[in-house]
Amino acid sequence: QVQLVESGGGLVQPGGSLRLSCAASGSIFSINAMGWYRQAPGKQRELVAVIGSGGSTNYTDSVKGRFTIFRDNAKNTRYLQMNSLKPEDTAVYYCNLVYRGRDYVLRTYWGQGTQVTVSS
Repeated sequence: QVQLVESGGGLVQPGGSLRLSCAASGSIFSINAMGWYRQAPGKQRELVAVIGSGGSTNYTDSVKGRFTIFRDNAKNTRYLQMNSLKPEDTAVYYCNLVYRGRDYVLRTYWGQGTQVTVSS
């Protein structure tokens, strides 16, 4: 079994900052990629940021220059630093893990989601 523990969401004023974290544990042989998606009411889930096993990163255009994804491999944890937050960043943020289990099968796993609300 795999567990993802997310934390760091909340309410923040426009222009403020939040840091999300996602810690993976369980039957993981290796992590291929880990990142965040978000889903706002009435909208489809979209990729926000992802970091690959080699450290490469990818961001959706709307967060480039404001959000930074980074990792602590020793803790199997990834972080999303969100600065200069805007009301349109309001959404439920979901951590996503792409990994190989001990059977070497490639799988994906989702966290429970954390609410980020940007409002004055």
